[in-house]
Amino acid sequence: MKLHLVDRSSLNDSSFTVKTNCYPYFLKLWHFHPELELVYVKKSFGTRFIGDNIEKFEKGELFLIGENLPHMMLNDDRYFEPNSKLMAEALVVHFKNNFLGNSFFETPEMRHISKLFERAKLGIRFRDIEKSLVNQILKLEKLNGFEKSIAFLNVLNLLAKHKSFDLLSSQGYIDSFNHMDNEHMAKAYAYVYKNFTETIYLQDVANVLNMNPASFSRFFKRVNRKTFSSFLNEVRVGYACKLMIENQLDITSICFESGFNNISNFNRQFKSIKGMPPTEYIKYHRKM
Repeated sequence: MKLHLVDRSSLNDSSFTVKTNCYPYFLKLWHFHPELELVYVKKSFGTRFIGDNIEKFEKGELFLIGENLPHMMLNDDRYFEPNSKLMAEALVVHFKNNFLGNSFFETPEMRHISKLFERAKLGIRFRDIEKSLVNQILKLEKLNGFEKSIAFLNVLNLLAKHKSFDLLSSQGYIDSFNHMDNEHMAKAYAYVYKNFTETIYLQDVANVLNMNPASFSRFFKRVNRKTFSSFLNEVRVGYACKLMIENQLDITSICFESGFNNISNFNRQFKSIKGMPPTEYIKYHRKM
């Protein structure tokens, strides 16, 4: 799974773009772009990859992706069945953090929005969104010119003041992605995201980067401040959480489906990363 740079610049004489995308399924593309991306999911469900965060997404989700943060929306297998009538639909706003001028959001009145953009570098999922805010976001596509800009500015103001949200990616991932050496880290991450459900050896990833295993191991730990095996376990546990929330498989099946080769190691790694065993995690989410 190669990481792609995508051109999201405006082509319609506008400082930002608002568009509803409606397809049989979202494009399976691990990508990034210099624009921030605000997404409201109208129809769809599956797995969302934002940085090193892997979680389930569904209808009604609202999230903000920062500039140059790799991401992908992967619909569930049912979307790819030959006779599937499912549709994936989302309203998407693409904009740069200086779309109203280089210093506009540095003024005292706008600094709270500037802080929103800073938080978005990790990816933000907004929770408990009021219907009135959703309606304001959906109306953006029907507006033009000055009214459209003012309406979007008001949306950003409300999001910046919204108190219920989750930051998605880890700071370690962002730091490493922003300091990649000749795209080595991008290639390593892409290989892991494509193959983490299978057995991955250090030699496999090192070969992709044309490095010997020892050199790659030192390089990865220096950039990420964690070992490659720790990163791989975090990705696999994140995917296991997605499967548990979907409630489609038992714990043993989830263990192997997530790339772990024995249940004891899965339980140990899961508790180390999530602070609770898999059984407790399942009970917690069933109460929600």
